Parts: sequence; C-alpha cells; structure tokens
Amino acid sequence: MNTCRRNFMKCVGLSPIVLNMPGVLGAFDKELKFPRKFTKSICEMCSSRCLIDVRVDEENKLFIQGNIYSKATQGKICARGGSGVSQLLDPKRLVKPLLRIGEKGEGKFKEISWEEAYKFIALKLNEIKSKYGAKSVAFASKSGPESIFINQFAYAYGSPNIFDHGNTCPSAYSVALKSVFGTSSLERDYANAKFILSFGHNIYEGMVISYIRAINKALEKGCKLVSLDPRFSMLSSKANEWIPIKPASDVAFMLTFIHILIYEELYDKKFIQKYTIGFEKLKESIKDYTPELIAKECDIDAKKIKELARECASFSPHCIVDYGHRSTFTPEEIEFRRAIAIANTLLGNIETKGGIYFLKNAKIYNKFAKENVAPIFENVLPKIIKPKDLRIDGVDIKDGEFSKIGEKRGIYTKVFNTILTQDPYPISGLFISRSNPVITANNAKEVIAALKKLELFVCIDIYLSDSAMYADVILPESSYLERDEQFLANAGKYPSYSVRQKVLDPIGDTKASNQIFKELATYMNLNKFFPYKDIEDFRMKQAFKYPEFIYELKNKGVLEYGIELLARDKESIEKFIEKYPNSKQFLDEDGEFKDLLACQTLSGKIELFDEVLEKACARGALTYNKIKLKEENEFYFIQGKVAVHTNGHTVNVPWLNALMDNNAVWINQKIANDLNLKKGDSIKITNEVGSVIAQVLPTIGIREDTIFAYFGFGHINKKGISASYLLKNDISPVCGNNVHTIGVSIEKV
Repeated sequence: MNTCRRNFMKCVGLSPIVLNMPGVLGAFDKELKFPRKFTKSICEMCSSRCLIDVRVDEENKLFIQGNIYSKATQGKICARGGSGVSQLLDPKRLVKPLLRIGEKGEGKFKEISWEEAYKFIALKLNEIKSKYGAKSVAFASKSGPESIFINQFAYAYGSPNIFDHGNTCPSAYSVALKSVFGTSSLERDYANAKFILSFGHNIYEGMVISYIRAINKALEKGCKLVSLDPRFSMLSSKANEWIPIKPASDVAFMLTFIHILIYEELYDKKFIQKYTIGFEKLKESIKDYTPELIAKECDIDAKKIKELARECASFSPHCIVDYGHRSTFTPEEIEFRRAIAIANTLLGNIETKGGIYFLKNAKIYNKFAKENVAPIFENVLPKIIKPKDLRIDGVDIKDGEFSKIGEKRGIYTKVFNTILTQDPYPISGLFISRSNPVITANNAKEVIAALKKLELFVCIDIYLSDSAMYADVILPESSYLERDEQFLANAGKYPSYSVRQKVLDPIGDTKASNQIFKELATYMNLNKFFPYKDIEDFRMKQAFKYPEFIYELKNKGVLEYGIELLARDKESIEKFIEKYPNSKQFLDEDGEFKDLLACQTLSGKIELFDEVLEKACARGALTYNKIKLKEENEFYFIQGKVAVHTNGHTVNVPWLNALMDNNAVWINQKIANDLNLKKGDSIKITNEVGSVIAQVLPTIGIREDTIFAYFGFGHINKKGISASYLLKNDISPVCGNNVHTIGVSIEKV
C-alpha cells in the first residue's frame, strides 16, 4: 500500500496537534509499502492468540481473517482480531523512542534514538545496581511468547523479581489446579460435555473462539449449560438455566455441592481409590456444609442446589464444573477454585471425553506413543541460575503460602506496595512490557504514587498508555503484524506448533522485544545470554533438525501431530494403540494409561487434601470462611470482560472504540426506579478507595444488591470508568490474586 500517512490522517479529521505529537504515527510522513501476499501469523489483540491469515489484495487493502488450517477456530476471528489493521495504522501509535522531559505524568516527552535510549537505561540500571543491588529492579510483562526475553534479561541483570499479569486475572484457578493436580496444564473438553456448570466464565465475551465453538457444538448436541452469575451475561443467555448467585458466595455453593456428592455417594469411588489421596480428610472437612445451612449464603434454595449436584453427577464422567476464568474474585478464591478442581475429581471426569484432561506436549506424547511423533525444539537461550536474592512476594519460599505460584508469574501488584513501603527491601526501578497497571491493577492512585517514586521506569508499549505517561523512557514495540517471533510448541490432546510472522516491515522506528532486549544486553555486557543474530537465527537454532517442518510451518502457520489422546477414554485409547502399537505396554489392568495421570504433587496422586498448604497456612482442607465485602447499605461492585475490548489493551484502537467507547454501569431496574435513574443518567460511585462518575444502564439482568461494569475503560481522554480507582490492592491468600469485589454506595448526579 503506497499511502502517505500525513494525507490519510488529515482526511480522517485528525488535528495538527495529534499529527505533530512526538513519537506517534500521526507525525510520520513517509510512504507505507505493504507486500501483496497472504501471511500466516498469530493474532495478539487478546491473550487467546488465535491463528490468522493476513491478506493484502490487488487494491493494497490489508485484511485479517482466520487461518483455515486451525482446527480449534476453523478460520474464524472476532471483532478484536479483525481490528488489528486499525491498531497498526492508529495515528496515536508510538513509532519512536521517547524520553521524558517534564514531570512524571505530565505527558511531555521528546524523541530520541534507540542508541540514546539504550545508553540512558543502561546507565540508570548500573547506578541502581551499585546503590541497592540488582534485586531492586522489577521486571513485568503480559504473559506470552515475548516474555521469555524480558525474563532472560532480568535474570542476566541479577534480579529475581519477574512478573506477569496473572494476579490480576487467572492466578486463582492456576494455583488451585496446581494444588490438586500438581500442574495447571489442564483443559476442558467442552465440545463433548453433556452437562456444564459455569461460574461467571463468560467465554462469549471473554472471547476465546475455540471455547465458543466447542460450547456451541456441545449445546447443539443437547448439553445442558447452567450459569451461576450475579448478572445475565452473554453465556447466561445461551444457558438452559441462569441462577443469579450472590457475589462472593461461590465458595459456599461449591462446598455444599461437594458435600452432596460425597454424602449421597454420587462420586466415582473407583476413580477416587485409584488416583487420589486425602479423601477421608476431605470428607471430614465438608461434613457440616449441608445445603440447608449454606443455601442462605448463596441466596439459592437448598432443593435447587441438591438438584444441580445430582443432575451433574448423573452425566458423569461427561460433565464439567468450569474452574475459570473469572467469577466474583474474593479473598476465598483458593477455597472456591480448589473446590471446583476437587468436584471434577469426585465426578471422575479426568482424562475422559467431555471432562478435564492434561495437556500433552511433544515429549509426553512421544513417550507414550513410543515413537518420535512430534518435533522437540532445542533451547536457544542459555539457562541462567535464578538470582540468589529472595523475591519481594514470597513465591520462592519453599513450601510457603505462595509457593504454588510460579516464579515467572509472581504477585505483580505487590510491586507497587513495595515501592511505597520499601518492605521487604526497596524497589527503585521498574521495567514493564505490554503492561498497563494504572488500568489493570487495583488502586490506581497507589500505583501512580509508586510510579512517580521510581528512580527508573521504562515502558515498552505501542501506545502512550496511562502507565507510560509516568515513564522515564518509552520504547515503541512493533505491533504483532510487524514482527516475527520464535516457533511455538503447544500442547492439547496432541502436540501442535504455530508461528507469528510479520506482514510488513515495522513502521517508523519500532522493534520487537526479542530485538530490544538483545540490543540492550549488549550495552550492559550481557550479550552472551542472547546467543542469536536475529529472530530468524533463533528459529533455525530451535528447529534445525527439522528443515521440512520449518518450511511447512511457515507455509501453513500451524502444524498438528498425532491423534487425540485421553488416558481413560476407551475409544481414544483403542485408536491410539491402533496407530501406535508400542503404546500398549503402558496400559494398566483397567485398560487405562494410568501413568498419564501421575501428578507432580508431593504424593504423585491427585490431592484432595494439601499437606503443603496445611503446614504453610492451615489451608490443606476445604473450609468455609465467611467474608464481608460490603456494608448493609452498599452494593456489591463486580466487573467482567466485553467481547470488543481486551482489558487495558484495546480501548484506544479506533475501530473498537467506535464499537464501544463507554462502560455504562449495570444496575437493577427496580433499584433504578427507586433512585429515579434512567438509562444514560450519571451516578457517583463511592467507597473507601475513591469515587468515579459513571452512566447507568438499568436492566432486569442483574441482582438488586449488585452493580456491574465492563473492565478496561476509563483511559486517558476516553469515556467510561476504570474499576481500579475503586478497588483496594488486597491480595487473597495462597493464590495471590487481587480481590475484585468490593462494596460501594451510589447517588444520582
């Protein structure tokens, strides 16, 4: 596409101020040249990373569509995925490195060269290291393929403090799965389920296309879907039943659900005896949580709870109690998510059709096939021994309360409290990539105060985000359409591989993270830890043993190896043995691949009682700890995802902003009538953390004691509210996630 950016920007009505802001695409005055071809790649408009095929046609129009070779998405993408071109050509995109010249948060920057940026950062990092030690710089990135490079740099520099976004989103269920199964590498076989019980996992707006297609398939085959959610979500609209459960009562429901399974003997006795440990301790711990006692906590009739438990068990093992993704986050998340993991175990649905299964990577798959079915990549980045200093969040304390949180994940939001308190030691520098904590972390005022206090704050982003406003240096990352990345090995019922490939050369002066950290490392004399010339060299080092694989993967964008394997499904096992006859030696006396269920727990079995947590913090059993999240005259304030935006990432994208630029607060119609509120009226929402002004959306699709807002709005110069200005930076026990439910009062403005 031979298009002059400046003329295009003027045509769409952008002001001269926007066009001349330093470092943004609006000020870029060169032709853009797009090659005319199809390019297989991976989307990154959200964390699902669907496979895409990007086309440039005869009229030089760029178009993003799904990759037809993907079995999971079958060539489909969502609104966010289709809007990648809008992000690519957004006039407010950063295309030059920037150095702060005003006060932090003032938004005054000047363009600098990459060499100037690297020299500035290297000098500051060395100064901080000499004054406080390398541990006093924290490094955080949104989890994904590029995070390995920032983590490698952090360890090479000498800091143990690396983080991803987990504690603001999926930490709770991943920790719970690790507690019960020894790993969080499990997945749900939605497509073949006959009964699904879902707690706020609104996949139709959280928008994982593979999940949506799978649940649609299950529903078409007659699966019963029950949604327990304080509001009538999109998933609730697809469900056979919507039950508006009281916020924060999910754990109470699950404890009595397990009570019914055990005391009515609806559980799979043979599975429990063969594959688990701790059943008697579990049984003892939930004996008092009868439906009659718990019903009032959930605001659900005891008869209904019994009915749901019995109905779910009647479909065992082809049933799923969904363990994620988002519900009403509370301090008792570990009890709730562990209870779900345990309930699935009691139902005997592990490694069965329509149940839960362990992910099989190439190494595991090849082992059981007794053949080299799938390629296994070489490690390119040399392993660095973890720096000896203890982390600020305690996840590296052996068998400690937070020890089930991975050290690559950590408890991100503890960084900001540590900056302010200097406990357990000072954090004076912060390096973030694809992260916007002012929007995504709780208590934005605290986050801002912390960012202002830092001696060095470096931000890698494609936008001048709410957080980047406080940075000393902003490094412009190439968008996912402008960068190549390493070959990715994926795991499922069988191994597969995918690759991100650039559609066009980077616009302006942007770079990929794999290049940024390699180049910065040379200025720090750490280049030996990045032993590759460029990303193509990195790929060749990964897969040099498989030249045909390299060609085919680049051509198709995805490769899959083997056939589906479920270790306890008779049909799956028969087909697997037929294809790989040598695998028969792994069958046990029941005709199952028992060793595939060997867990990475202390006992090697599925643990219904966690001895490690019991010693660390008396959380080995399931216990109901009643919590209070609001006062009598307050409303529960909850949040969730919307289909056209991705948390703190996409609200600035022009096309998506045009689809939805505000997150009006849902309020029950009766309450709205009582307060004389009509659609579009403004209310002031207040609590101990702060206050915001929001528009209201009266609806019958929410409980009377609850208000709801979509997450990820309230950015600079954008409409809507940011929940982070109302949420406390509270950390829940064991799983370390931010608590996302709080009490608020409202008044009409």
